[in-house]
Amino acid sequence: MSDSCRLPPCDAGADGELRPPAPSAVLQVVRMRAAGRTAVEDEVLEEVPVALSYNGVSHAVMLATPSDLEDFALGFSISEGIVSAPQEIHDMEILPGPDGIVIEMRIATPRFLALKDARRTLAGRTGCGLCGVERLAQAIRPVPERPKAGAPIALAAIDEALRQLPHWQPLRELTGASHAAAWVDAGGQIRLVREDAGRHNALDKLGGALLRSGLPVAEGFVLTSSRASYEMVHKAASIGATALIAVSAPTALAIRTAAAAGILLAGFARPGQLVAYTDAERLSGELPSADASRTFM
Repeated sequence: MSDSCRLPPCDAGADGELRPPAPSAVLQVVRMRAAGRTAVEDEVLEEVPVALSYNGVSHAVMLATPSDLEDFALGFSISEGIVSAPQEIHDMEILPGPDGIVIEMRIATPRFLALKDARRTLAGRTGCGLCGVERLAQAIRPVPERPKAGAPIALAAIDEALRQLPHWQPLRELTGASHAAAWVDAGGQIRLVREDAGRHNALDKLGGALLRSGLPVAEGFVLTSSRASYEMVHKAASIGATALIAVSAPTALAIRTAAAAGILLAGFARPGQLVAYTDAERLSGELPSADASRTFM
């Protein structure tokens, strides 16, 4: 591997065991302005290959920021339907190495057998004439419809969370490169945030953290610093969220999925404004006027 592609070094603890690298690195850069060029140090966000392995079988390799990896593994396992509850993951070990990080999980036998069957089915269809049609159908997984509408959400609570969010993003403050996913309670207070170079990874990390926390997920809402794709809606639904607020745009598929699942979806959220795409009747009160003195994102 050339120097230009070298992965960040793993740290060795006092016991000699390798630790995952830091989520950011200090690198030499050249800053250019009208006044000239300056060689300076800059904090840059890391991303490394992370392999998710179940009962010794590698399932997926993702590029992720090496922080909150336990939350990431749990959230990914839930959102992808590999397990249905944290208790079905019996053991988890994070194994850093020179080529990346392996997260080895031991899951319940019925879940592992189902995972093996799914993998075997996909492998067996590669030679069939209509396998593309079936794979396309599998790309859009159903989201369970909620039996009742989620709780009302005060517009003032969303506005307050938007004001708070930049102060909960230390990696973004350092590097300018990370996405954030936050869980916000009914009063507009951010209770949990996770960051990552990837927006899906950030939401998976948040999902894992929420599942561990015992917080009443359905009584608040998820706030993301990114756009809202179908996958973001699906991941939010998989952890029991009833509302997803995004600072950027949703896709049409995300809107249809949210409507089918009974999830409130809003986008273009800024202090003093947002666009509601589904379940707008659940938004109560009025948005405060945008304050030009506030800083956002």
